[in-house]
Amino acid sequence: MKRPGMQQPDPVAFIKANLPISPVPSIPEIRLHTAGPASGLRRLAGRREADPAPYWAYPWAGGAVLARHLLDRPEIVVGRRVLDLGAGSGLVAIAAAKAGAATVTAVDIDANAIAAIDLNAAINGVDIVARAADIIEDPPPEIDLLVVGDLFYDPALALRVMAFLRCCQASGIEVLIGDPERAHLPQGELSRIATHIVADFGGGTGGAAPAGVFALFGNG
Repeated sequence: MKRPGMQQPDPVAFIKANLPISPVPSIPEIRLHTAGPASGLRRLAGRREADPAPYWAYPWAGGAVLARHLLDRPEIVVGRRVLDLGAGSGLVAIAAAKAGAATVTAVDIDANAIAAIDLNAAINGVDIVARAADIIEDPPPEIDLLVVGDLFYDPALALRVMAFLRCCQASGIEVLIGDPERAHLPQGELSRIATHIVADFGGGTGGAAPAGVFALFGNG
């Protein structure tokens, strides 16, 4: 356990030293720094209640299903401006870039995630603009496609995210959501457009499970 007053590790150096690079299960085209039992993430994560949990360090089904879908259907992103909301490791953003997006922006509230995204983008040979920010109270960004992987695990967050997604859709932005049907996914407002079997760290075992790609009703 980190003692009070100890210096926070440099996230780039920590990730390089402690999170080995490996192919993403179900998505071997993409390699990421991924945490394991010996990674010691507690040394990097903050101790304040407001510090975000290190979700970026693991593959989650919502991001994996979106990444798989975009790689299999590159016409969804070719030539378009894409933003990955709650980007975590950058998995979906990397898939969008690999599939031919014109520009890709990855946004996450955790500065450690931004460090991981920069490293993971370099590993995969793609260009991504990564920003540490909470944008879901902001006006819709100037993009063509918003991708959202696995942001419906908390009820309060789910409400905020959906309000932002509705505003984005109303401004003409296409919205795609990847999710393994977690408890707070608002399925009554969504239409399923694809299902893929992907690995899910959030399932507790890391085993394969079906996850869906969803569009807001009225997309397009």
